[in-house]
Amino acid sequence: MRRFRLPIRFAASGFWPHAPRGLRVRLVVAFLLAAAFGALLTAGLTFHRARAAILDRAEETAVADLRTQLDSLAPDLTLPPTAQDLRGLTRQIDQAGGARAWHASASYRGGEPVAASAGTPPVPDELRRAVQDGGRAVHQRTEHDGRPWLALGMPVAYTDDSGDTGTGKDTGTDADTSADAGSLSGLTVYAVFPLDDDRADIDALVTAAEAGAVPALALALVPALFAARSVLRPVRRLRHGAERIAAGELDTRLDAPGRDELADLTRSFNTMAETLERDAAELRRLEAGARRFAADVAHELRTPLAAMAAVTEVLDEDAASGVLPADTEDAVRLISEEVRALARTVEDLMEVSRFDAKAAPVHREDVDLRTLVTKTLQLRGWAHDERVRADLPEPAPVRVDPRRIDVVLGNLVANALHHGRPPVTVAVRVRGDLVRVTVTDRGPGIPDEALPYVFDRFYKADAARPRSGGSGLGLAIAQENAALNDGILTAANHPDGGAVFTLTLPAAASSPGTT
Repeated sequence: MRRFRLPIRFAASGFWPHAPRGLRVRLVVAFLLAAAFGALLTAGLTFHRARAAILDRAEETAVADLRTQLDSLAPDLTLPPTAQDLRGLTRQIDQAGGARAWHASASYRGGEPVAASAGTPPVPDELRRAVQDGGRAVHQRTEHDGRPWLALGMPVAYTDDSGDTGTGKDTGTDADTSADAGSLSGLTVYAVFPLDDDRADIDALVTAAEAGAVPALALALVPALFAARSVLRPVRRLRHGAERIAAGELDTRLDAPGRDELADLTRSFNTMAETLERDAAELRRLEAGARRFAADVAHELRTPLAAMAAVTEVLDEDAASGVLPADTEDAVRLISEEVRALARTVEDLMEVSRFDAKAAPVHREDVDLRTLVTKTLQLRGWAHDERVRADLPEPAPVRVDPRRIDVVLGNLVANALHHGRPPVTVAVRVRGDLVRVTVTDRGPGIPDEALPYVFDRFYKADAARPRSGGSGLGLAIAQENAALNDGILTAANHPDGGAVFTLTLPAAASSPGTT
């Protein structure tokens, strides 16, 4: 059977946010979407139940009214009826319908329905066949000219031996209780009437649901904001706590009220902070102990090394005079070299301990960096060495500690001569507010895997040669001295081969005079 459908006009007036970034916005949007979905689902279920109740009530009332009319009018009808009798019956039914606006028609023995007026809507064929086949009252919702209608079909049955007629009992459903097939009179009455009033009631229900959707969402915004605030408050505290720990405040602890997941997370955060504080304190203690140990060892070795150095100087003089046997002379020279290397290592350790204790003094002066480079090369005998070249084309004013920059340059040139191949070029260039000194050699360069570690203490790129002429602290000391003068020391490989060490210093405001 074809049934008409009343349109559901729920407006799609919601919005979909474009990738909200803040957690608060996402929580509020999720809460509102959940509230909107719940409201829509509830409204939809309520609408369908209310719509079904309204239509079922209209159908039951219509069937009861039609049965009442037939029980009153059908006994006066003579069987078999003529077309005029059927038209008169339907006219009486239309008049008795009143505000319901019946459009009745009647047929006898399956004939064509006869209506009182020509404007009566046609009876659906499905309804006629259902009445004829089932011998019971049937109703069907349909549409005609864009309007919803309810069509009824009701067979008339004999009620007693006198020939009086009546209607089959109806239960208000599409499968009503049939009259006894033997008591059917063959007369069937059809009635069609519009459901405009019921449709208006359903439309009003939809409109009320639409009108209540916006206030419902507005009211849902309040608990959404409250829920977001209750969730975000501990999250915000955790963020502030993490920032404080990242800033070094390892004694940071947070209150953890409640027993929910966020409270458990806060307690885990406190446990983590406590562990970090304990481990950091232990690391600081071990580091301080290691620094004190290195400084104490270096300090204790200085006195015996000074005595050993004095003895080796005497032995060197004897070895040079040729008074010692050849084997003894070789042993003396080996001991002298090792003592001098050990003395340099002790001095380097003392310098490193001063760096670690933040006790390294800095005495700045306004100088020309070209002068510092020249003096460094002269003091170490490299000024007239063909292996070292100086490229000093323009004044380079800087404000630095000359002694510490001399240590940096000396270590870089010595490292280039020892590990690279000559010629070693020392170049000074001024680039805006910066002055750069580059020390370039022609050797094989630094292995790529060693570049990140060349300034680490005691690091040696060639693990197969752990013994070398240096202490392994020269580049580390050079980097510390550069930092004390607000400079940056970097290492790289030249595209044409060789290592390139670059010392970058801030330029001074004015050029100093040369000395």
